[in-house]
Amino acid sequence: MPLLLVAAAALIDPHDRVLLAQRPKGKSLAGLWEFPGGKMEADESPEQALVRELKEELAISVDAGALFPIAFTSHRYETFHLLMPLFGCREWQGTVQALEHQALAWVEAAALDGFAVPPADRPLIAALKRRLPEF
Repeated sequence: MPLLLVAAAALIDPHDRVLLAQRPKGKSLAGLWEFPGGKMEADESPEQALVRELKEELAISVDAGALFPIAFTSHRYETFHLLMPLFGCREWQGTVQALEHQALAWVEAAALDGFAVPPADRPLIAALKRRLPEF
């Protein structure tokens, strides 16, 4: 079974809301909400992948030094095994724009459970909710 390495970011605004992005039509798990991010390329660290992906998906610039680890998930899907670290980030340059997603939502921690997310993201939501006050 192939291993898929993906990095994700919990962008946290000054009001402690977290950005979720809706997967677009035509992609697997379309309509579900996720943390922005994406596949790591062969020579990339997770932080480098996030800097690139956040620019491509959201039109923002992030310094890799502004990313901090929150949790990771390991989940077996039917055709691949996903390994995904989740990083937090409170600092970026630019205005968040939905370049690749159907919709974006800034969500308070208490409301995160109300969003349908991919199975691999569920433990990340729980970890983020537990740790958000310390960031």
